Amino acid sequence: MPKTIVRRQSACAGERLPVELHPVLRRIYAGRGVEDARELNLGLEALLPVDLMTGAREAAQLLARHMEEQKRILIIGDFDCDGATSTALSVLALRAMGATHVDYLVPNRFEYGYGLTPEIVALAARDKPDLIVTVDNGVSSVEGVAAANALGIPVIVTDHHLPGAQLPEAAVMVNPNLPDSAFPAKSTAGVGVIFYVLLALRALLREKGWFDERKEPNMADYLDLLALGTVADVVPLEHNNRILVHQGLARIRAGRCRPGIAALLELAGRPQHRVQASDLGFAVGPRLNAAGRLDDMSTGIECLLTDDPLRARQLAVELDTLNRERRAIEDEMRGQAEDMLAGLQMEETELPLGLCLYDDSWHQGVIGILASRIKDRHHRPVIAFAPGEEGQIKGSARSIPGVHIRDVLDEVNVRHPGLVPRFGGHAMAAGLTLEADRFIAFQQAFNEALENRMDETDLHPVIESDGEIASRDMHMELAALLAEAGPWGQGFPEPLFHGEFAVIQQRLLKERHWKLVVQPDGGDQVVDAIGFNLADEFPAPLPERVVLAYQLDVNEFQGNASLQLRIVHMEAA
Repeated sequence: MPKTIVRRQSACAGERLPVELHPVLRRIYAGRGVEDARELNLGLEALLPVDLMTGAREAAQLLARHMEEQKRILIIGDFDCDGATSTALSVLALRAMGATHVDYLVPNRFEYGYGLTPEIVALAARDKPDLIVTVDNGVSSVEGVAAANALGIPVIVTDHHLPGAQLPEAAVMVNPNLPDSAFPAKSTAGVGVIFYVLLALRALLREKGWFDERKEPNMADYLDLLALGTVADVVPLEHNNRILVHQGLARIRAGRCRPGIAALLELAGRPQHRVQASDLGFAVGPRLNAAGRLDDMSTGIECLLTDDPLRARQLAVELDTLNRERRAIEDEMRGQAEDMLAGLQMEETELPLGLCLYDDSWHQGVIGILASRIKDRHHRPVIAFAPGEEGQIKGSARSIPGVHIRDVLDEVNVRHPGLVPRFGGHAMAAGLTLEADRFIAFQQAFNEALENRMDETDLHPVIESDGEIASRDMHMELAALLAEAGPWGQGFPEPLFHGEFAVIQQRLLKERHWKLVVQPDGGDQVVDAIGFNLADEFPAPLPERVVLAYQLDVNEFQGNASLQLRIVHMEAA
């Protein structure tokens, strides 16, 4: 599908940004809606105050009472990276604050499904917890909370997912996306929500004199977990999230991170002292997620919890092995999915607005990645399904900009009551459960809902560029400046430029990657450029002149550093 390069529109003029900023960086910040210098302050003092997180104080009071009475506190997390970091953070911080009985339980997605289900409550009840705390889940766990209440176990729900029509009757709920929440940073990840609860708890315990006889923990020690969970969950990097990620990356680079994170970075070949947000998102996060996708997320949580570097390395190797297995499964499933779509295109002139794909051999833990890959290739909302239990199938949805996928599922649910027994998620990703024999009916209902929300323009992928840069600015100093100016990520994308270039040299690496030497239009210097996995989209030979959409990058090889353009897209000039 052809892509269109457009200039990213400036959301503000940027007049209140510091005058000493490089003009290119000023343009970049303006294009991301940064209006003044206060939004460039990534110090911890600029974090939103704890008092704004509705429910955090009440949750802290309940936690403090259970700690004072030496009661059993059980953390129940989600089986992804945000859930794993949330769980590890909760266990580590509560123990550091003096809680004597803290444990965790993470549902096996293949046995118990997502969230605090009645089945998980029954399993948890065997250890007789006095308090359950959900992290990165719970806002839709109406039945599970009711089951806990029936057993006399109060529940604190900490979550960031969008609420449904009915809320669970929890003792306390902390979620910035609840209608009554005053917390302005709505894109806070699950790990960020529980972090604020723990900050409130520490403040309350300090008021009570709890730390007069105990060492008070420094909550900054856990910012590496905050950075990892926030980046891996692909939540928008609004200012508060950027602070958390920036501070966490600084600690990792300084060697002050969990041994498990250090081990995963080493296995992925990412130098710890130069770690960027993208390394957490594309190297560490997938390895942790592989445990929840194929096996048991407890392996990932234990990797984050251990203080022993040797044990961390052993667990990291297990996670790396699982990730390799996940990739092999994903490749096979993707080939099957593309065969399905090729057959569909032979029958129809065009693909439908939304793609619903199902195969009874597909792995439930990998359908989310599969949906994401198909979405990227065909630029339309995708839901991939795998077999569930008792005649059900489970789906994982991924969407495109402008199409809020959870709202689409909600519309289907309203128009066709009972068709989707369970669903939840947010704008770009969601999960759902169907009866297997209603798959065709759901396909039709899903596309009907999309027809009400989409038009032809939504199907054309757009590459938003920060514009062209003069050849005199195409140097290592600007590349390094941009790397330091982040963190970049979802909603605050890494700077991307475009321009016309003469192709001086071209060669293929491993038949998949383009390695070029190019000369910018109007410039004298030549620059190396690399286009990963672009050979299929742009076969040899390339034309003499091309338009590139690219990022400025520093290539380090055998101790030498040089400027390199990382190509995102190219087309004939």
